[in-house]
Amino acid sequence: MIARDLNKCILCGRCVRACNEIQVNEILDFSMRGSHAKVGPAFDSDYISSECYFCGECADVCPVGAITFHQARFAGRPWEIRKVRTTCTYCGVGCQMDLNVYQDKVVKVTGNRSYGEPNEGSLCVKGRFGVDFMNHPDRLKTPLIRKNGELVEAGWDEALDYIAGKFKTIRDQDGPDALAGLSSARCTNEENYLFQKFMRAVIGTNNVDHCARL
Repeated sequence: MIARDLNKCILCGRCVRACNEIQVNEILDFSMRGSHAKVGPAFDSDYISSECYFCGECADVCPVGAITFHQARFAGRPWEIRKVRTTCTYCGVGCQMDLNVYQDKVVKVTGNRSYGEPNEGSLCVKGRFGVDFMNHPDRLKTPLIRKNGELVEAGWDEALDYIAGKFKTIRDQDGPDALAGLSSARCTNEENYLFQKFMRAVIGTNNVDHCARL
């Protein structure tokens, strides 16, 4: 996930401070002395054998490209990349990030450093590198409804009408407590609030649970 080219390193120390003071992982430091000095994990080891969490903060702050995002190398020049701001979906913190898009494909993710955001530009390993699912060929892009024992593609209106009809039938026949809702830790706090409000105010049940584990 992280590529290093220490020939470009100017020993500015920004990656060291980001690792130690922002993420508080304390993995990076200066190794060796004099003309042999370089930045890396303790005892000049590689990232894999270190305690690195691969949050990518060092690559995000490197000004010269000595530490870069491996999947983004040669994937478009900086002026060809379009940034799209969005909210990370991996937990409910609401971290703001920028999707770096080249030819309609996300090539890397950087933290959005706008004032007042909960993450202040930092991201964890999941938010920064967990983007392969976006362009995965197995990703579902349309709803599926089981007909005659087989899942077939359906339109969004058809799928929503089908779900709403099933909910109404179960509620009318067996009462609202026959239904239960399981919310997601990968939704925002606002989405989870709307979900529990839907279950309580529309369905009429308090059977709402939530799994905060990923």
